[in-house]
Amino acid sequence: MRYSVNVPNFGEFAAPEVFAEVARRAEEAGWDALLVWDHIVEQKDVHREIADPWILLTAAALATRRIRLGTAITPVARRRPSKLAREVTTLDRLTGGRMILGAALGAPVDDEYGSFGDTTDTRVLAERLDEGLHALDLLWSGEPVTYRGNQVTVDDVVFLPTPVQRPRVPIWVGGAWPNKAPMRRAARWDGAIPAMEGFTDARPPEVHQVRDLVLFLRGCRAEYGLADQPFDIVIGGKSPTVPAAARDLVGPLADLGVTWWAEQLPWGDDLERAEPILRRIEQGPPRI
Repeated sequence: MRYSVNVPNFGEFAAPEVFAEVARRAEEAGWDALLVWDHIVEQKDVHREIADPWILLTAAALATRRIRLGTAITPVARRRPSKLAREVTTLDRLTGGRMILGAALGAPVDDEYGSFGDTTDTRVLAERLDEGLHALDLLWSGEPVTYRGNQVTVDDVVFLPTPVQRPRVPIWVGGAWPNKAPMRRAARWDGAIPAMEGFTDARPPEVHQVRDLVLFLRGCRAEYGLADQPFDIVIGGKSPTVPAAARDLVGPLADLGVTWWAEQLPWGDDLERAEPILRRIEQGPPRI
């Protein structure tokens, strides 16, 4: 089991110097990753202060040496795969191979897509997401790429340099569980980072819910011929700081095959403040 800290790219975290300090202190306290959300307006009527996650991750990369860094999650369907491929590759090389790309449809769809004249048809966006992920994988190969989908086109290009990590930067796919389509998509890639029931309250999911998820993912992996390949399952919430209670929470999840615990705060006033998550970071991960 490894341990990440997940924070928004808004509020106090929108200041790159604050985000870099969160990364530095997470590394010092023994956490294994820092993941940041990827919103451009989030709920647009709230008028949040929001920063570009790639600039925040660059600041974190320069402030750390060990922990992994990434997004949780990037709405690939609202990004040009060519630009995203360049950004993630550059950060993977800057960090010496520490990047993770969390990917999903993103939400709220009306605010994050419709506000800018984009489609809000989730079937179209899902197709764009799938084709975008496929294009990223091809572009990161460093080989000549020609790809023509319904939503994404790449015409005879070679992207160099390649990411440090081979065959690609790990792709973790998110989505709301128990919706099966996002987790079926996740099973084709390198990990699943589902939003479980109670996500907004940072309430850890029940063991039986996680068991159902793991069995579903394993079934999909077997169907795709990937059962013997490494695959991460990321489950999160707000964990207790008492070691015995933390072990009681995380231990059964690890026994089921969960590979990462993602620490996060509940939605509310503290979500945008750095001090509460820094305090939790300094208490250390909920190790088994």
